[in-house]
Amino acid sequence: MRWLLTLGLILSAFPSQAADWDVPNRAGAIAETLARAAEGDTLRLRPGTYFENVVLDKPVTLDGGGRATIDGQGNGSVITVTGDNVTVEGLTVIGSGSEHDGIDSGIQLLKTADAPIIRNNVLLGNLYGIDVHGADDALVSNNRIEGRQDRRMNARGNGIYVWNAPGAIVEGNEVRWGRDGIFVNSSKKNIFRNNTFRDLRFAVHYMYADNTEVSGNVSIGNHLGYAVMFSTRVKVADNVSINDRDHGVMLNYANRSVITGNYVKNATEKCTFLYNSNKNDFSGNWFQGCGIGIHFTAGSDDNRIVGNSFIGNRTQVKYVSTKWVEWSEDGQGNHWSDFAAFDVDGDGVADAPYRPNDSMDHVLWTQPAAKMLLGSPAVQLVRWSQSAFPALLPGGVVDSHPLMQAPKPPAIAKVPHDG
Repeated sequence: MRWLLTLGLILSAFPSQAADWDVPNRAGAIAETLARAAEGDTLRLRPGTYFENVVLDKPVTLDGGGRATIDGQGNGSVITVTGDNVTVEGLTVIGSGSEHDGIDSGIQLLKTADAPIIRNNVLLGNLYGIDVHGADDALVSNNRIEGRQDRRMNARGNGIYVWNAPGAIVEGNEVRWGRDGIFVNSSKKNIFRNNTFRDLRFAVHYMYADNTEVSGNVSIGNHLGYAVMFSTRVKVADNVSINDRDHGVMLNYANRSVITGNYVKNATEKCTFLYNSNKNDFSGNWFQGCGIGIHFTAGSDDNRIVGNSFIGNRTQVKYVSTKWVEWSEDGQGNHWSDFAAFDVDGDGVADAPYRPNDSMDHVLWTQPAAKMLLGSPAVQLVRWSQSAFPALLPGGVVDSHPLMQAPKPPAIAKVPHDG
């Protein structure tokens, strides 16, 4: 009897090997197989289309092998994950419902679904692509998501929606159409990296998302690239924004964040816009070809702006202030393409300070009708006087140590031909 007891202890220490299930292509086959499967098993779908809504409530892998499609036929979420340690991979997912109240999605991860893995799937035409709704430590990687186009943009769903899902990592995904590429609300400690976004309202849209990272992403032709709102300690690094309509990067009530190494080109309105955002660090960014390079308003203050390149923006800086704000540090400032500077000693720093705005700029910002007078001799005299006698300037930005060469962030290489 003793050896039997010992053998039982040994077997209990080494559980039986997980099983692979061959799921036939017929109605209800996934649910039937899931009911028989044990924890840790893998359900391998045969090629073809499965017309059913799937609920994964235990630790299993659902693998489509790149040749299986699940069609929810317009009812609710196509795949709902409620169990821990579930993996969904290699599937094409179509046919979600159209209700925003239930967040009808291609794949929905509920709050009981700890550590789910959603990878290498294709999600087409669902209201929401992937909804990470309260699941901790989710991994959403290398999926292709194409949203709805049959509604006006604001009435569509998001490609990836993250709500109250600490520890989520969203990486390597391609998102197109729908509303926002990634919409984050009331979450923290998330990472969003190396994703690509096209033809959306916002590429990445943050609200109440502290201690998070947005890095290495590419936004092409969206209404707005990266919007960080009501958040603290966010890292926005090494992202690309090409031809976004409104802004490349926007901070709204965002504080103590780091915005570094980003490449923004040809935003119609503003490369970067700050609204009531304070104590942020801007360094090593490239802002080119925008209506305004960087615009501060609504009391945005105490931001560090060093080591950036402002190239060919119609207005390099829009900053209204009665006091001078220094944009250099330890003898290093920013590069300004419109500054005809000299560097006699050859140290790479211009020999004169750069002031991007004068009193006429302030007048034009507050009284746009005054643009009719721009070519008048009186305006030209005022501008010459201020350039000759800087003490006449009303305050604003001064870069005491402008850089002669434009530092190029590595992110430029992500889109070498502008998309």
